[in-house]
Amino acid sequence: MEINVSQLMKSSIGSQREYDFDDLVDILDLGVGNKVKGQVRLTRTNRGILVQGKLATKVPLECSRCLKVFDLPLSFELEEEYFPVIDVNSGTALEIPDDSGNLIIDEHHLLELNEAVRQVALLAIPMKPLCKTNCAGICTECGTNLNDKNCGCLINTIDPRWSKLVELNSAVIKSNKKKKDSK
Repeated sequence: MEINVSQLMKSSIGSQREYDFDDLVDILDLGVGNKVKGQVRLTRTNRGILVQGKLATKVPLECSRCLKVFDLPLSFELEEEYFPVIDVNSGTALEIPDDSGNLIIDEHHLLELNEAVRQVALLAIPMKPLCKTNCAGICTECGTNLNDKNCGCLINTIDPRWSKLVELNSAVIKSNKKKKDSK
């Protein structure tokens, strides 16, 4: 979404404009846009334009437990400052601050929101997305999705790395039982 901010740049510091954001943004960089909706507020600052907004979308992800693809609803807040490359009144080139993160207002006074929205949405995606909070995952023996059906496999719940400790514990229990029986 591009917004022409030339009039806002001519306004006094603190001036605001609000816009409805309704655009396709390729959040996962798959060549397919995700519909992002919400509200954004543009505020004139002493250095540029501060963009704040609350946005929502859905992204297709793979569940970390059952590997099923599902649509994850995302809600996130955007707060970024954009810096002009030229002065709106005189047309002279301006120095862009080092902390700009390439969020600029171009020479035509256009502010492009999609890249900032994409970056913030990516940060809102959980590291291990789940299709549902109580996802049962897949059987480690046969690969059956345990959300759909119970496979009946006997799963060894003891990690083989702990097997020696299990044997030691069994020996201690037997020894204690013999001591009790002898009394």
